[in-house]
Amino acid sequence: MTSIKNSRRAFNILFMGLAGLFITGISLGQTTGSAITLGGKTIHTVGKLPAVGTPVKDFTLTGVDLSDKTLADYKGKYVIMNIFPSVNTGVCSKSVRKFNEDAAGLKNTTVLCISKDLPFAQKAFCGAEGIKNVVMLSDFRTDFGNSYGVQIADGPMKGLLSRAVIVVNPEGKIVYEQQVPEIGQEPDYSAAIAAIK
Repeated sequence: MTSIKNSRRAFNILFMGLAGLFITGISLGQTTGSAITLGGKTIHTVGKLPAVGTPVKDFTLTGVDLSDKTLADYKGKYVIMNIFPSVNTGVCSKSVRKFNEDAAGLKNTTVLCISKDLPFAQKAFCGAEGIKNVVMLSDFRTDFGNSYGVQIADGPMKGLLSRAVIVVNPEGKIVYEQQVPEIGQEPDYSAAIAAIK
């Protein structure tokens, strides 16, 4: 009888230990994204940006004409990905205008401005602002945000993309990345441009 009690106790301890590991694993898994802030309050992304030196992942995004755009469309060029929540906010629209200015003087470089905004809104913004040197792309029907680790996982902007910049060289390797720590802060334009050699 004592051996049965000891066996049950051992089983319960083992079960609780495994359950604890499983629960901890889930908890750790939920925090593997980047911690960023929105107005000073901590929120998270679903993952982390791809690391410098790694090959860039392919993607399919939607252009303002509703056509599919993939990484192959920009092969052999430097690509600056300006990623942000929505072109309808002040900092996001400012980043598009700033990269539009910078892109005019860059050789063999394409600037992609990527958000979850509908292509119609992106096209209207570019028309109203005279934006002609960047390519607007929408993640409204793809998995780009999850694949690149930039989709916001919690808080009031959950589901939108965080503010980030990725620079890819003509060989398809990432040469610069920045997960902007505060959504209300502009990206480091100079560092992104300096990554283009």
